Amino acid sequence: MTKPNMSPVKNPMPTQDPAVRAHNFDEVALGYTEAQALDEATRCLNCKNAPCVTGCPVNIHIPAFIEKVREGDFEAAYQIIRQSSSLPAVCGRVCPQEKQCESKCVRGIKGEPVGIGRLERFVADWHNTFSNESPVLPEKNGHKVAIVGSGPAGLTCAGALASKGYDVIVYEALHVAGGVLMYGIPEFRLPKHIVQKEVDGLRAMGVTIETNVVVGKTVTVDELFEEGFEAVFVGSGAGLPKFMGIPGESLKGVYSANEFLTRSNLMKAYKADATTPILRAKRVAVVGGGNVAMDAARTALRLGAEEVSIVYRRSMEELPARREEVEHAAEEGIIFRLLNNPVEILGYHNPDDRRDPKNGFVTGMKCVKMTLGEPDERGRRSPVEIPDSQWVLDVDCVIMSIGTSPNPLIKSTTKGLDVNNRGGIIVEEATGLTSREGVYAGGDAVTGAATVILAMGAGKTAAHAIDEYLANKV
Repeated sequence: MTKPNMSPVKNPMPTQDPAVRAHNFDEVALGYTEAQALDEATRCLNCKNAPCVTGCPVNIHIPAFIEKVREGDFEAAYQIIRQSSSLPAVCGRVCPQEKQCESKCVRGIKGEPVGIGRLERFVADWHNTFSNESPVLPEKNGHKVAIVGSGPAGLTCAGALASKGYDVIVYEALHVAGGVLMYGIPEFRLPKHIVQKEVDGLRAMGVTIETNVVVGKTVTVDELFEEGFEAVFVGSGAGLPKFMGIPGESLKGVYSANEFLTRSNLMKAYKADATTPILRAKRVAVVGGGNVAMDAARTALRLGAEEVSIVYRRSMEELPARREEVEHAAEEGIIFRLLNNPVEILGYHNPDDRRDPKNGFVTGMKCVKMTLGEPDERGRRSPVEIPDSQWVLDVDCVIMSIGTSPNPLIKSTTKGLDVNNRGGIIVEEATGLTSREGVYAGGDAVTGAATVILAMGAGKTAAHAIDEYLANKV
């Protein structure tokens, strides 16, 4: 056995130079070389109790796949990951491993944890580059299941059921499959050809994906049962954006992060020859501090903005975005205006613009300075406004990134489906079963906006429950 590498730091991830990448949409992180992957794999102690696995929402056998990397058998490593995760190339890029598997790594006690996510990405990319395997189609079992939404939860559920012989049809509201992986996460963090490859892999397993179908409008959940489906999984995500309710939010130049990123990512507005309209502003303010806020800010910069600011009412310590994304944003020149909160968006009316006489154009954003008071019920220190601290930030575009909630369409068109006061579908945690027999749900449609890997875990849980339900159904 190879002697463990006891370096206290993980192999750094090669990246594009910040000065270069701030002006292109190519992937920022370049991935480990084979030599770096082999070296990083030797940092793993192959713990018998595998604490890292307990931090993984889909329970990948992490020490086992890393052992195969150490042996140089990258395909075997991929197959181990694939037993638990249907989207390894995606998860290796966008999962918050620092809060999940890597947070449990023993090597993290006296140094940095093993670069589990970076190794997962390396293994998945190696497989996608060199493997030509064709999926083995399972024998059909005669049961038919519908999946609402083709995001991480839906794709995972579909793949797990298809592997057991179910006839699976996925209904996607947009014109391409992938959900938030396609419309929400920018190309420079998650290249779309990687998502497309995962979608194509599901089709090769026999999964049917129908796009431009809005369940609740085109067809209802009740009608799906009438058409012969025996179970339905709802993974419709949380695509309804939230706003602050402050004056000026109807001005031209105010976006939700959801719309801004959808125009850029899914509708390719970032390309020079794109016909999709998007404001290429000079001075942009992004309100919020999560990963989506970082994505929106970095996208605005790449679209040609001269100055982009993150406006967040708490301090850097409370910033919820991944540290890596915050560091990348800072390296690229994003300005962090912390402990500030918007109270009004300012604008003027152009009398020559007859298209919308009610609304003018953004010229600035009035903010107040904040300080941190006592912790709230979640342990976060509550922001408190500092009296007489108003000031104006000169901007011509404001992007609101303060969260999203599930669209009420599914609830309003489905009999007997209970939701909570935030609009999330209520489910049994262990199964994903809703209040309606035969209807399961998971991902952001249940939890509100969360991570890709948590949605995948929910899809996997529901697939297992659906399999048991239909196997026992008389």
